[in-house]
Amino acid sequence: MLATDNLWFRYQDEPILKGLSLDFSRQPVTGLVGANGCGKSTLFMNLSGILRPQQGTVQWQGKPLDYSKRALLALRQQVTTVFQDPDQQIFYTDIDSDIAFSLRNIGVPEAEIARRVEDALTLVDAQSFRHQPIQCLSHGQKKRVAIAGALVLQAKYLLLDEPTAGLDPAGRTQMLTLIRRIVAQGNHVVISSHDIDLIYEICDAVYVLRRGELLTHGAPGEVFARRALIEEAGLTQPWLVKLHSELGFPLCKSEDEFYARMRAMPVKEAS
Repeated sequence: MLATDNLWFRYQDEPILKGLSLDFSRQPVTGLVGANGCGKSTLFMNLSGILRPQQGTVQWQGKPLDYSKRALLALRQQVTTVFQDPDQQIFYTDIDSDIAFSLRNIGVPEAEIARRVEDALTLVDAQSFRHQPIQCLSHGQKKRVAIAGALVLQAKYLLLDEPTAGLDPAGRTQMLTLIRRIVAQGNHVVISSHDIDLIYEICDAVYVLRRGELLTHGAPGEVFARRALIEEAGLTQPWLVKLHSELGFPLCKSEDEFYARMRAMPVKEAS
């Protein structure tokens, strides 16, 4: 269980997170949305124990988070963050060494490291470029390497910061597929993103933040249908929700579902 209970965090005297009680264990994929400065990145750093709240708690496995060195090391093997910029967490010039770094750092046997690296590379579809120097990879390929570096830890919670930022349409589609694969293995994913259409399509639940406070939460279809509230948060509705709200089209979860339902509708004959 990963959650927060009345969590407050301040930088000096400025409150950034204000009494947040959120539960990321209820659904496989949870989205965090809000305008710039709403506290999403600060929340991620609290969830991974990098920052410590002045009031309230991060709840891990049903208990307040223990901030001892040993407990934080154990937490970060189960709750891993993949940053928006993959260059922030890629340190080696060859892919295998970079992915294996965290495992060697905690003393995992080499045979187990080799197995986990192989599985992670396969999961993120990186086998085709595995032997290329990292500096020669595209932005999307680097993102997949960074995710593989988190997956080898066999973490139960993956925190993704802007996973589709800088990706072309094909890369974005690959990221959606990858997230679904991760969830299919029984893991949880938390996504912080300005890509509202991504959040709507891939998430099972969404939290909307405004200036460090929880504005609303629930199923994506219910949350994003509240246009006035979404605009209050400095956001816009996903395009599929706009079609539903403005034109009365069926509320669909994905573009493929929308087109399938449109094709299935009877065609009106011209009078």
